[in-house]
Amino acid sequence: MTREDLEQREDILLAPWAAHSRASLGRAYPEAEHRLRTAFQRDRDRVIHSTAFRRLEYKTQVFVNHEGDYYRTRLTHTMEAAQITRTIARALRLNEDYAEAVVLAHDLGHTPFGHAGERVLDGLMRSFGGFEHNAQSLRIVEWLEERYPRFPGLNLSWEVREGIAKHSSDYDRPLVRAFDPTTAPPLEAQIADLADEIAYNCHDIDDGIQSGMLDPAVLEELPLWREGMAQARADGAGASFSILRYQAVRRVIDALVLAVIGETERRLLEEGIQDLAGVRAVKPRLTGYGAGMESQVQTLKALLMQHLYTHVRVTRMGMKAKTVITALFETYLEEPRQMPAHVVRQIDAGEQTARVIADYIAGMTDRFAFDEYRKLFDPLERV
Repeated sequence: MTREDLEQREDILLAPWAAHSRASLGRAYPEAEHRLRTAFQRDRDRVIHSTAFRRLEYKTQVFVNHEGDYYRTRLTHTMEAAQITRTIARALRLNEDYAEAVVLAHDLGHTPFGHAGERVLDGLMRSFGGFEHNAQSLRIVEWLEERYPRFPGLNLSWEVREGIAKHSSDYDRPLVRAFDPTTAPPLEAQIADLADEIAYNCHDIDDGIQSGMLDPAVLEELPLWREGMAQARADGAGASFSILRYQAVRRVIDALVLAVIGETERRLLEEGIQDLAGVRAVKPRLTGYGAGMESQVQTLKALLMQHLYTHVRVTRMGMKAKTVITALFETYLEEPRQMPAHVVRQIDAGEQTARVIADYIAGMTDRFAFDEYRKLFDPLERV
């Protein structure tokens, strides 16, 4: 099946408000179309083969890699979010390849040590334009990846880069200016954002219980969890709690996914959406959970914040992240030539020193950041 065949199949199968590959606004650096793959399929594949994507395996989601092999990493989180994205896209007759490309790229710019690392680096960069992982993801695919002889970055399509830039519904940000901040992104990018949220809320429940930081009894406050656990017990009488927990998490994911599909279909009908232009005209977005489920999601987030994200073990790790990232940033700023030669060359070429340092630190895995800290500050460590 050729690219033209795939594009014709999209015309037949996709909803009229879906994003079609043949209608892409193209790439910053023109390239010939591929014989077998659509534009969005190529985008997805380029993200998967990128250096930044592979590094996600050793970047923190909530638990640092050395805490244990069970817990989600930034990479496995991305894979779970992609699976949920595909399910929602398929049900709504949207472009799965486009939606998957956006969600696979959405966390490329995350720092080591999760959101704690991002907050620290943002503070250190406050006088230099700040740091935000969505902007960094865009910077990676547009500039920092080095894989092609004729252009920097991955040269992704305009639509995928727009989806990265508009990953949150706050369009009043500098990185969105190049992607028409007066319009909402296509539905494929919108569902990638919600799938990301569904994935981390649900797998953080699982990891939180596994770690012992999250008391299952606390979750009984949530109707969503109670119903999921009740169904799990009914279907698996006599099963161990570890199995019941997994089954309950599955049911919570299912309930949230079905809510997003149902609410998005309702809004499409209510707004009388006929095409992609109609989708773009509704701000901030057409997708959602619906009022009843939205309140449960907010309650779940608050519970995770109170009982997991501020747990003493997570807090201590956050303080370690602050110590490591601050020390690295300040010592590189004092003497940039402590960084590798290929990084220093960017500064010599005129790039802002602080931004190059932020790029270098943000690209580190947790393990590499710890190793670099020891090499710089432990006098007995080999450099």
